Amino acid sequence: MTEQTASALPYQYLFGPVFSRRLGRSLGVDLLPYKTCSLDCVYCECGATTELTTTPRTFVPTDDVIAELDDYLGRKPDLDFVTFAGSGEPTLHDGLGTIIADLKRKHPDYKVAVLTNGTLFRRPEIRASVLQADLLVPSLDGATPESFRIIDRPEPSIAFDDVIEGLIALRAQYRGTFVLEVFVVPGVNDSDHEIASLREAALRIGPEAIQLNRLDRPGIFPWVTQASDELLARIRGQLSPLTVFEVPRRQPGAVRRMDDDHVRNAIVARLADRSFDTTTLAFLLGYHEGLVAKHVRQLLSEGKLRRIPDAEVLPEGSPKRLVVTTAAGLPRSPSA
Repeated sequence: MTEQTASALPYQYLFGPVFSRRLGRSLGVDLLPYKTCSLDCVYCECGATTELTTTPRTFVPTDDVIAELDDYLGRKPDLDFVTFAGSGEPTLHDGLGTIIADLKRKHPDYKVAVLTNGTLFRRPEIRASVLQADLLVPSLDGATPESFRIIDRPEPSIAFDDVIEGLIALRAQYRGTFVLEVFVVPGVNDSDHEIASLREAALRIGPEAIQLNRLDRPGIFPWVTQASDELLARIRGQLSPLTVFEVPRRQPGAVRRMDDDHVRNAIVARLADRSFDTTTLAFLLGYHEGLVAKHVRQLLSEGKLRRIPDAEVLPEGSPKRLVVTTAAGLPRSPSA
């Protein structure tokens, strides 16, 4: 349900803000009619795809979406991200790039995230539409043609190899934070062969990190079960040396610890293996980036962290970001 405050507009395309386990306080933007997608994933909590397509078009008026964002963001709400997600694949809207560009021009204080199934990036115009986003989270649930077909049930014209090549091409152009999401379906994409194929594909793509997700709410089919902690731990080990983390379980009624010592310890622990910029670090920890940045500055002043020149670890052309590691740590590339 959209959060309504004093406004001249009834919001049709914005939802939230909601507290996300991954994105903090997030304002959602839904550009598609329910449920329009290039995949019909067996785990999707939105239900079965009703329009299976790979053809971008103006599903909802681009100018109307921009007007709603201007109205809402003009009152300077406290947000971590404006997130393109919702009830379908956002890259299917042919105005996505225009909307993101407008956000970055008129509301530069807000970070933009795009959650995408990653299937359409072989097309240059689709890659171009997301390059100004601060955070991209494309999916790669199946790293073999078989698991991709079983889990994601793609529109027939989508070729598995094109998905991989599209993600590689996107990563070569994109300069923001890039995290690959993998939904683990026990019995389908958890075998040694599947994990080895995922590792090979991820090493070619070069994300900052891989995020393992699992069933949290009922999907389309009852045979899709929740991956255990032990299974995720095994997969994480098999994906070494890639940086891998898990989406935390949703725990109704639980209050997340936010005391200073807990946040500081989480930051130092995450930096024990490698360096991160603050946007990536906040996403991996699931904390407000402002909170993470505050503690990073304190830890730097205390000599417990050290700053790394971003040119040493970020791709050429990346926007300036604060990159840190532990005081004793060595610089390591985010794509290492």
